[in-house]
Amino acid sequence: MRIFLIELSRGDISKVPPTVVLGPVDVLIIFLVSIVAGFVGALFGLGGGVLIIPFLTLVEGVPVPLAVGASIVSVVATSSSSAATYVQDHLTNLRLGMFLEIGTVAGAITGAFVAVFLPASALFILFGLILLYATIIMIRARGIDFPANVRPDKASRILALGSQYEDHSLNRVVKYEVTRTPLTAFIGYFAGIVSGLLGVGGGIINVPTMNLVSKVPVKVASATSNFMIGVTAAARVFASALLSIVGLLVWSAGGFNGVVAIAGSKIAGTLVSAFSGNDSGIIYLAVAVLIATPVFRVAVSSVYFAYEGDRKYVLISLAVLSMLIFALVSGYAG
Repeated sequence: MRIFLIELSRGDISKVPPTVVLGPVDVLIIFLVSIVAGFVGALFGLGGGVLIIPFLTLVEGVPVPLAVGASIVSVVATSSSSAATYVQDHLTNLRLGMFLEIGTVAGAITGAFVAVFLPASALFILFGLILLYATIIMIRARGIDFPANVRPDKASRILALGSQYEDHSLNRVVKYEVTRTPLTAFIGYFAGIVSGLLGVGGGIINVPTMNLVSKVPVKVASATSNFMIGVTAAARVFASALLSIVGLLVWSAGGFNGVVAIAGSKIAGTLVSAFSGNDSGIIYLAVAVLIATPVFRVAVSSVYFAYEGDRKYVLISLAVLSMLIFALVSGYAG
């Protein structure tokens, strides 16, 4: 399990202690904290990593690379379990989420590359600054849960980002528009970088940005972020810097078929290990399937948009899916 979490985090493996001893009480406490993190992450669209990383590193003494890997798993699990409910309740703005994913996935790939060259102390400082930023922004955001008199910008009108949802607490339908779309997409790229560096999913930046910059109701921002963070976290896993670089080198030397062959051999090795009853192989396969669920979600979204006859979002969905598949193939090739 330790090796798999390092595989997820892409940290400096040489600096990770050979063992992390956790007793039964530690495991129980981590389990209880995970429940709280999952609840908070699903409720506010943050993914849970904002609680799991500081707890594991500061309280349990888990090295940063392992904590980041555990956070990625929790972010994907939270997103996968809550996204369907929010979509069913029509709180998630699928069009806005899919459009912003172009920036956040690209940012996650960038962050995965940069993370290899940053020491753990720099990640600690960055994480603290991000938490401080989010706290200040959300305090300032009080009282604008339902932004009024919002005029959609040109990009929002072209992409038809405005929508509505039924607010059961108010017993009425809330209609809303989206503004400053390019700026929100630009900030989303940096949210993806944060996700790539820290494994927190990017929701800690995306939620206040959607609410304060694009004037999206906070409930919609949280629900849309829940849809996005799993995809962003999956991109961070797939796009580890060293593996992607090696994958590109193999691609240039042996062509795309060479990359697919190497990736296929590693996937086959994992399957053989799992079905032969190897504990590490089973864990690796189970978490890999979990992390693949957001990719499947993007694929299903493209089918949904095709059914609706929305060509623009079919292309956007396929663009996001292509980035994920590229990162996956080049990552496995390493």
